[in-house]
Amino acid sequence: MGFNKILFATDFSEGSDHAFASALELALKFEGKLFVIHVINEPVDLRGFYVPHISFDKLEEEIEQGALKMMEKFCRTHMGEFSNFETFVVPGIPYDEIIKKAEELEVDLIVMGTHGRTGLDHVLFGSTAEKVVRKSPLPVMTIRCE
Repeated sequence: MGFNKILFATDFSEGSDHAFASALELALKFEGKLFVIHVINEPVDLRGFYVPHISFDKLEEEIEQGALKMMEKFCRTHMGEFSNFETFVVPGIPYDEIIKKAEELEVDLIVMGTHGRTGLDHVLFGSTAEKVVRKSPLPVMTIRCE
């Protein structure tokens, strides 16, 4: 069994950076293709409220441009000589979009970091990684941030 296609989900956190090393190592070992996805968590819809100086559409556009710049920096910083990769920046609910993209690409493995939140933090914020593990029909590897 090999991992010819690996989807790595990042939120650009330190935990994601830590987990990326494992995803890259697997891609190198199996000479596989690495897909990197970042999901822009849909912002609260502010239409109908007074938001000075910026329209909602402009805000979404600026958030997307910022995410694309962060993805570019992430790849420049972490990929080194590895070139068999493709990136995606998509809006939506993170766990849902990660699973959709994994199925669409027919990946062999999803790799993502986990923050290791517990207690009240976990109840309040939930865990994208946990939701992906529970709902994905594909194998998922989570790497806990140290």
